Amino acid sequence: MYISIHEPNGLIHIESEASFKAYTKDKIIIEAAGGLVFNEKNEILMIFRKGYWDLPKGKLDEGETLEACAVREVQEETGLNNIKLCEFLTTTYHTYILNEQSILKPSHWYKMEHWGNETLIPQIEEDITEIKWVSNVEAHELKDKMYPTIRIIVEQYF
Repeated sequence: MYISIHEPNGLIHIESEASFKAYTKDKIIIEAAGGLVFNEKNEILMIFRKGYWDLPKGKLDEGETLEACAVREVQEETGLNNIKLCEFLTTTYHTYILNEQSILKPSHWYKMEHWGNETLIPQIEEDITEIKWVSNVEAHELKDKMYPTIRIIVEQYF
């Protein structure tokens, strides 16, 4: 086992099950899933939330599969309905503090496709203020305005 976890103060690496168990003993784990969505022009769908460019993702509901969560979250956050789930890509990990509790969020990423001209509708209640299709060149220009885990997904798969 080897995973990298993005913490507010930097990146840490976990290299064993025992180390992961010790690391997570005082954390709440919130599973999430999302999509790297491509269109017919080979552009990816990006959302702007809380000052950063991000990919659509969200928390797993009880009884829901990761795949269903990923599709649902893309639909809810962007307004797109015609989404094809293609394949699992990777899992990223990051931590944050919520109500003085340390949260570990594993985000499970899937490649998806969308063909068509549906209107993009930002989910305002999730602080999404902008959505756009981004070319490879533009995505790499925006890297400094992405969360570290999102930057990894974009660099690795786009």
